[in-house]
Amino acid sequence: MPEDEAFLLEVYASTRAAELALVPWSDEQRAAFVRMQFQAQDSHYRQRYPDADFQVILFDNNPVGRIYVFRDEQKLRILDITVLPVHRNAGIGTAEIERVMAEGAGSGKAVQIYVENFNPSLHLFERLGFAKIAEAEDGFNLLLEWQPQANQPDSMAAQ
Repeated sequence: MPEDEAFLLEVYASTRAAELALVPWSDEQRAAFVRMQFQAQDSHYRQRYPDADFQVILFDNNPVGRIYVFRDEQKLRILDITVLPVHRNAGIGTAEIERVMAEGAGSGKAVQIYVENFNPSLHLFERLGFAKIAEAEDGFNLLLEWQPQANQPDSMAAQ
């Protein structure tokens, strides 16, 4: 939604902060680069997955992140999940992922996500029962999948 754009830009910027800290650019150059990259990513997701859900994650009625999920006949694909750094490690992202997993369990569909092989969240997905099923051609992204029947964690069985 247009009213969420400034917040979503902030969320996206948080994913690029570490690498942008390394470049010798002015704050204005960094901001322009982040805006351009955000718009390109947003355009890509919306063109390639027009029927996906693009949601802001709320915690205590405050926006804390984003989750984008695409559903088709065979699977649920988490296109993106990002929680602002100040809200990480509080279980918010885990709860969102488990919500998608519960939907997958209820519909008998696998849940998939691409994760960079150096992303710390890779351990979270593995802990939740996701397994690597493919490596992207770029050599950095892994396609992870969770199968509802094969990998239902105890927290999912109780729901």
